[in-house]
Amino acid sequence: MPAPRRHKEGHRSDRIGWLRAAVLGANDGIVSTASLVLGVAAAGADHRAVLMTSVSGLIAGAMSMAAGEFVSVHSQADTESADLAREQAELDHDPKGELRELTGIYVARGLDKPLAEQVAGQLMAHDALGAHARDELGQSEVTAARPLQAALASAGSFALGAALPIVVVLVAPQAQLIWWVSITALVFLAGLGALSARAGGAPVLAGTWRVTFWGLVAMVITAGAGALFGAVG
Repeated sequence: MPAPRRHKEGHRSDRIGWLRAAVLGANDGIVSTASLVLGVAAAGADHRAVLMTSVSGLIAGAMSMAAGEFVSVHSQADTESADLAREQAELDHDPKGELRELTGIYVARGLDKPLAEQVAGQLMAHDALGAHARDELGQSEVTAARPLQAALASAGSFALGAALPIVVVLVAPQAQLIWWVSITALVFLAGLGALSARAGGAPVLAGTWRVTFWGLVAMVITAGAGALFGAVG
């Protein structure tokens, strides 16, 4: 008889780490750079000043995103490591108590006590720390913090997102610069929302609307502030 075919399932949870950082970076790159361009242009700056400001914003923003993601995600990784070390100490000090604790977790999830004890015993014999990390602490390879991956994904996606409004600045006429940047930024944000929703398995329309709406709010506020300060100046 032919061997049974294995059922392959495609899950998206393994994308959580880099997808969150990439979407955040690209969204921030588009919104912050477009808002910066709109604010400076509304204040009356010339084309060269707008371009130099936006390029400076790209560089500063990418570096800031990389540093911020690395530090914050590294803090998460440190917390996870500390929890694992504490759990290992508890396993070394009171293995029977930890067995009862794991059994209780499985009973709470619906197993009867004899089966829960058997499952807990076999899992702890195989990998006690791994069993407690997964079922008590909620840690796994999929959810583990990866600081360098998050930093690179965030910085790279920010630079890519920020480059889009800058390209528009390069090709748009000075007189219509604000309209060009505003409209294209919304198009870019809508595309990002749809792409990220599709990659994450979420409803595309909701993701598109959410990203576009809040990007519009940020740009309107920044352009208004630029126009106000330009008028005051």
